[in-house]
Amino acid sequence: MDNQLILIEKMKQVGLNQYEAKAYLKLLEKWPVNGYALSKNSGVPRSRVYEVLDGLAKKQLVFEKNTENGTIYYPLEPDLLVKKLKKNYESIIEHVKKETTQLFVNTKDQYESKVITGRKNIFDFIGLLIENANKRIDISIWKEEYKDLEKYFNDAINRGIKIKGIYFGYDNKLKDVLTHRRLGTYLKEKDERYIIIIIDKKEAITGIISRGEESQVTWTNDFGAIDIMEDYIVHDLMINVYSSMLSEDSREKYETAMDQVRKNFFKD
Repeated sequence: MDNQLILIEKMKQVGLNQYEAKAYLKLLEKWPVNGYALSKNSGVPRSRVYEVLDGLAKKQLVFEKNTENGTIYYPLEPDLLVKKLKKNYESIIEHVKKETTQLFVNTKDQYESKVITGRKNIFDFIGLLIENANKRIDISIWKEEYKDLEKYFNDAINRGIKIKGIYFGYDNKLKDVLTHRRLGTYLKEKDERYIIIIIDKKEAITGIISRGEESQVTWTNDFGAIDIMEDYIVHDLMINVYSSMLSEDSREKYETAMDQVRKNFFKD
């Protein structure tokens, strides 16, 4: 598909029909022109061209001027077109937000969970949650997933959002996020990568994220579930901080004991 066809499809997405898009784009290339010339240049049928121009005029994308030789047409400048489209869509979005908010029945006890599948869908949803964060984000995340979400995290930090938690990787860029100890061991042990992201202590995402489009996570606003996730992250932080405070000999004994606890727990 060439650039012109792609552009026509994009303009159809913002409210123009195919003939209106063709007519407007050709008018940008050569103006002012009359309806006959525009029909010839754009491929809009002569039987439809004045109907199309009338539609564009009502949208204020085309302006007409009567002359001795008939009516000629001018296009709205592209910069003004973009501003107009933005304003129109902002108005539509605000209206939808107002009406849907009034319709939505919500109570403090109305907890729910939703399963989201597919890595791309998951990241799109997480990005939306991060963009709506107000105060803080708590995370337990591997370097692969952080890389895909880095833009959202950076934007959040620039807005003053605090990010805390645990990072599994060697290139931690977050000052209030602790790099998990014994990364080599964990990277060898883990067959799957998990993710936890908690937004403002009000909603959270958790699940397996390393299976590509077969990845699956759960989104929830259940306070009890979120509390458990927070405790998991804090417990991980405490173990890592405590281990870092020990002498080399004591740390080795401690880690051996922790390995045994883990082995005993998962043993059948």
